[in-house]
Amino acid sequence: MPSSLPLSLPAVDLRPGKPPLLRAEPTGDAAGWAAEHRDALRAIVTEHGSVLVRGLGLGDQAETEAVFRRLSGGLMTEKEAFASRRTYSDGVYSSSTWPPNQPMCMHHELSYTLEFPGLMLFACLGAPTAGGATALADAPTVLHALPTDLVERFLREGWLLTRTYNDEIGASIADAFGTEDRGAVERYCRAAAIDFAWQPGGGLRTWQRRSAVVRHPVTGRHCWFNQIAFLNEWTLAPEIREYLVDVYGADGLPFNTRYGQGAPIDEDTVRLLNEVYESHTVREPWQPGDLMLVDNVRTAHSREPYEGPREVLVAMADAVRLADCSPTVEVTA
Repeated sequence: MPSSLPLSLPAVDLRPGKPPLLRAEPTGDAAGWAAEHRDALRAIVTEHGSVLVRGLGLGDQAETEAVFRRLSGGLMTEKEAFASRRTYSDGVYSSSTWPPNQPMCMHHELSYTLEFPGLMLFACLGAPTAGGATALADAPTVLHALPTDLVERFLREGWLLTRTYNDEIGASIADAFGTEDRGAVERYCRAAAIDFAWQPGGGLRTWQRRSAVVRHPVTGRHCWFNQIAFLNEWTLAPEIREYLVDVYGADGLPFNTRYGQGAPIDEDTVRLLNEVYESHTVREPWQPGDLMLVDNVRTAHSREPYEGPREVLVAMADAVRLADCSPTVEVTA
């Protein structure tokens, strides 16, 4: 069913199981089109949590960057990355490096940081031959669907992200902090409320406690906002988890999540979280030239397994402070 919009744009196509879709006529000036329709597009995202724009015909990195900049209030430099990316230009990246046959489960980008993007921008320059959708899930709906006792525990405790950095697997110290200088890393961790310990051989372990539920900074709605399931050991493929535990030990995984007081999260709980996400997931296969805007606080996103080459550019924009989202656990930086 169509929703009402300003006359300058066609109606948004709202179909069950699909993200909101807006069909645009190619003009040959995608950046100009984005600037003209910026406010209307942002209004759609505020109303629905996301919008997929099809037909604009984005064709290269430079054009995509120009569109990203016109639609946002300012692009962000990624910090505390959990996987490496290719940097195209300041604030414009490739998708995270992740095995094509493994899903990147639902998450909110940088939800473990003190300042995270309010808006995610995606553009498809090359669609895979199969799979690879950037799927979406509405965070207030997911929150409402979770068991009350589980939500209450996370409200009380928050969640704990543990990370182990080494030179062999996962994001490197340089990937995450933009430097390998110990002093600079330590200063960043202290300012970002991250506990840390250097390991023999130069490795680094970190711990950071964050809220699992936040209030949307614009609408005030409560959102299930975290990466509890995605970065947990039980979301890994069993053979990968077994290998990593065998080589690095249970406490040496590149990342893992726990309840906020440090207790482990069991496999059944992680499975439940992923099942609730899946039951509320919408998806649409990428087509070359597609543009997607996603409210990062209201809407979780994932990347599904795929076959064939896939080129999706990403930008993080419109920084939001955790302190402005009514966190439920205290963070002292």
